[in-house]
Amino acid sequence: MTALGKLLRTTAFKLALAYLTVFAALSMVVLGYVAWHANALLAGQLNATVNAEITGLAEQYRQGGIRKLVAVVDERSNRSPSGTLYLLTTYSGEVLAGNVVAAPAASLAEAGEREIPYQRTGETATAPYPAVVRVFLLPGGYRLMVGRDTEERERLSGVIANAVQWSLALVIVLGLAGGVFVARRVLKRLDAMTETSRTIMAGDLSGRLVVTGSDDEFDRLAQATNAMLDRINELMAGLKEVSDNIAHDLKTPLTRLRNRAEAALRDARSEEDWQTAMEQVIAESDGMIRIFNALLLIARAESGGARGQLAEVDLAEIARGVAELYEPLADERGARLTAHAPQAVPVLGNRELIGQLAANLVENALNYGAPDGGGEVHVAATADGGEARLIVADRGPGIPPEDRHRAMERFVRLDTSRSQPGSGLGLALAAAVSRLYGGSLALEDNAPGLRAVVTLPRAAQAVLAPAETKRLPPAEPLAAE
Repeated sequence: MTALGKLLRTTAFKLALAYLTVFAALSMVVLGYVAWHANALLAGQLNATVNAEITGLAEQYRQGGIRKLVAVVDERSNRSPSGTLYLLTTYSGEVLAGNVVAAPAASLAEAGEREIPYQRTGETATAPYPAVVRVFLLPGGYRLMVGRDTEERERLSGVIANAVQWSLALVIVLGLAGGVFVARRVLKRLDAMTETSRTIMAGDLSGRLVVTGSDDEFDRLAQATNAMLDRINELMAGLKEVSDNIAHDLKTPLTRLRNRAEAALRDARSEEDWQTAMEQVIAESDGMIRIFNALLLIARAESGGARGQLAEVDLAEIARGVAELYEPLADERGARLTAHAPQAVPVLGNRELIGQLAANLVENALNYGAPDGGGEVHVAATADGGEARLIVADRGPGIPPEDRHRAMERFVRLDTSRSQPGSGLGLALAAAVSRLYGGSLALEDNAPGLRAVVTLPRAAQAVLAPAETKRLPPAEPLAAE
């Protein structure tokens, strides 16, 4: 396809051509109305002038008869040789007075108004001029013709018609030029977007559409597309990270599983040995299944696939339920677990996912913030304006500020938590669920200890009816600290 053909097929050029057609039609209507109105005005002035002359001549005729009329016509003919036309003849056509040399004989035969060609006095060799006249039949067979030269009107009509033609031609030329200019600019930006898109489709996800800063529709499209590409790039990076993490972090449990099975085949001698070996293999398998389930849930949360049907959920009830659920574990470890959620805190979300989020945070706090031998963990649910907060605080060693963001990534386990069982997915899952419902997870200093704060949008004007306390199922240990 040639460049011109490509240009003519653009939507911008077609729109410009449509606007040009409409504008040209409107211009024709306006200019035609102006021309018609100007002609009507001139015709009205001409008729008014002729009527005034006829009224004056009729008065003179009543006062002095044909002789007086001849004298007045002769006087006015000499005074106005080329504007108003006068001609007084006998029945036979003999000219008695006037400024018209020759007029068609048939035009004087009957009374009435008509357009005729005429010859001016002293210009017999020139072409006839146009005029609008009125003919009156007087007693005695006399004919009186009074009219007005229409050459000026026709000249003005020609000027107007010429102006209309040139104006229309100018509108078409400028409209086409403007359409080509606009189409070229639009096509240039579209070509740049197309080229960038081809680069991205070729595998370079770093390419972005150009934003000129004009804030027009192309800039808004480019910004939305760039935001989409950023999100796709994040998801691709997350997928690559998950793949790398699975390849590295699951290699150890798989190797351990194989070693246990190999050791059972090599060393087991009794039924008890085989049973012990199988129990260890099953335990390792269960741990790997939990890891895969957690990874799947994180992936679904980050992609929005786990959102499910939104419903009003009482965050305070979830906080109390999780605290009640983990209270026996806290007592077993000699820790103190308290909850403070006196008022309903409605949020929109999925009860199971938000419950899993709260369970992960409480279990992390018990594992690392309240180790065996004591400690304190506090769970709270509060509302502040349009935001709801779930807070889990402990009095443990905490996390250094420089490591808090990294602690919420997948499979990240800090040096202080290497001795504890876990896979490093608990905080990653909590952060993913928080983002799924438009919130966030922040790790703060509890002085001493760690304070995990989940912020979620509060359900607007939600009124939750009292509900029965529902215990949540125990969460699998997915520690990440």
